[in-house]
Amino acid sequence: MLRPILRAAAVTALTATLAALTVSCGSGGDSDGDRRPKAAAAALAASASDPGPPPAPSPQPEKVRDAFAGLQATLDDSCTPANCAFLLGRVHDELHRMDRAMKADPKGPGHFPEPIALIARLDGELGTDHGVENLKRHQPALFGARDEINTWMQDHPDDYR
Repeated sequence: MLRPILRAAAVTALTATLAALTVSCGSGGDSDGDRRPKAAAAALAASASDPGPPPAPSPQPEKVRDAFAGLQATLDDSCTPANCAFLLGRVHDELHRMDRAMKADPKGPGHFPEPIALIARLDGELGTDHGVENLKRHQPALFGARDEINTWMQDHPDDYR
């Protein structure tokens, strides 16, 4: 019983607002004065019924070859005092980028068992701490996983082209 009363009050308030807009827009003496209220009412009506823009399409999974190129770009870098923290973080990130790409590949994650297992083993060693000190402690395992995955991928060129 309260709903119809509230709905009627809302419609009355909306009508009064639109009427006020009509008066204020139409009194300026412009030749457009009598078009503005209709445009405002149409815009208000459209916004009330329009659910908004359609949702953005899901981004396509990254291709394995692109992720592999990112991992390969770390091969010639060395862990110098000036860039060691950056390099360790980058190798870690590139390995996980590679992991996501292999698991999302249309061929299926079973097509990349060795690289996925190497990353899982590395994650087991690292635990949840991805800080620089922990990455530094596990630097041989981190670079070892990168190098083994590089070798595996080089031996399976059809798997990423």
